[in-house]
Amino acid sequence: MDDATVTVSTAGDVATVTLNRPEARNALSKATAEALIDRFESAADSDARCVVLEGAGPAFCAGGDIDAMLEGVNDEQPPAERVELVVSSLHEAIRTVHSCPLPVVAKLDGPAFGAGAGLALACDLQVASTDAKIGFGFRQVGLASDSGVSYFLPRIVGPNKAKELLFTGELLDAETAHELGLFTKLFDAETFESEASALVDDIASGPTVALGHAKRLVNRSLDSSLEEALENEATAQGVAFTTDDHEEGATAFVEKRDPDFRGQ
Repeated sequence: MDDATVTVSTAGDVATVTLNRPEARNALSKATAEALIDRFESAADSDARCVVLEGAGPAFCAGGDIDAMLEGVNDEQPPAERVELVVSSLHEAIRTVHSCPLPVVAKLDGPAFGAGAGLALACDLQVASTDAKIGFGFRQVGLASDSGVSYFLPRIVGPNKAKELLFTGELLDAETAHELGLFTKLFDAETFESEASALVDDIASGPTVALGHAKRLVNRSLDSSLEEALENEATAQGVAFTTDDHEEGATAFVEKRDPDFRGQ
């Protein structure tokens, strides 16, 4: 796929996937969603140990492509066909990002709206500058929520607060979003690039296999009983015990030094 609406670049152990429609504030068209799937699959198959998702220009992602929505209305496209576009492209992109076997960090130094907010929450961490904003304003265009928002949002802020944010469409500043847990890390705009990069590099230098299993364990626990979670943990540790990184970590601990993980 040669669609440049999403790009991917690799530096060291970090793959950076960039939404690249700054003129449209990185709105998610069908083509953009499909390109996002392709780029994440490419990053997951590379030698990267962490993936960063960012937006080109002043916005992270303005959400769904409103021009395309209006075109569907004007062309009297059947609702079922419009839903299929959401399911086949946008929702598949959310699944791809959320299930990526590597740690995924959303890097927000501008606004994330609607589906763009859902895309940010589909990542494992949301690292934001004080210039970032987030909002779930589906109501402004007469729509219910999509892009996994009904799944992620109440698990972070609770069901009542989630309904309030959806009912009002309130746009949250960075400090409020951080207090609610929607942004996991918040850095001053002046130091955002360096501090975000330091955090990403730290994650990328970790025991990649173990971190991938830790990610899956947390994701699965949201819909699991305690017994199921314990069984899943035992299975994951059975794999982690066989890795070079476990041997290095245990050795480094005994030798009272920092471990040198290689992602294997």
